[in-house]
Amino acid sequence: MQSVLRLGGLAVLLAASVAQAQTPAPAVRTEKNMSLVLANQIAAEAVAACAANGYNVAATVVDRAGTVRAVQRADNAGPHTLASSERKAWTSASAKSPTQAMMEGAQKNPAAANLVYLPGFLVLGGGVPIKSGNEVIGAVGVGGAPGGHLDEQCANAALEKVKGLL
Repeated sequence: MQSVLRLGGLAVLLAASVAQAQTPAPAVRTEKNMSLVLANQIAAEAVAACAANGYNVAATVVDRAGTVRAVQRADNAGPHTLASSERKAWTSASAKSPTQAMMEGAQKNPAAANLVYLPGFLVLGGGVPIKSGNEVIGAVGVGGAPGGHLDEQCANAALEKVKGLL
């Protein structure tokens, strides 16, 4: 009798799961996104974090679609830092992953090494997703420190400063 009850309960759970899986997604979705004020604050905090360590960088913040929301370039930062920060931010937002982790994965996994051939991807450290709860709402990219791991530290320091706003 107890096994019949268990099987009956399992059948009900399976039926509910199937019904839920077959329910169409809503036609209109609601998504979180960041304001221009927040994007500018993140970019400024990233540049300031690197400046505190003597690095002249650029920081770009993109929204969830990879569209640029804010850019800041430190005095004396090289012109290439603009493009690298934007590509890192876009790559991170697109993949919803830190670019440093993607780079390390590509170095260890021959199949992932092909990521470098995707148009627009820059698989170097310095791109970090921006999350509100568990939802990726954008990314920040930093370029110009002497190493992608240092760019990533500045990006993470900026996100730490604004975490209460996310």
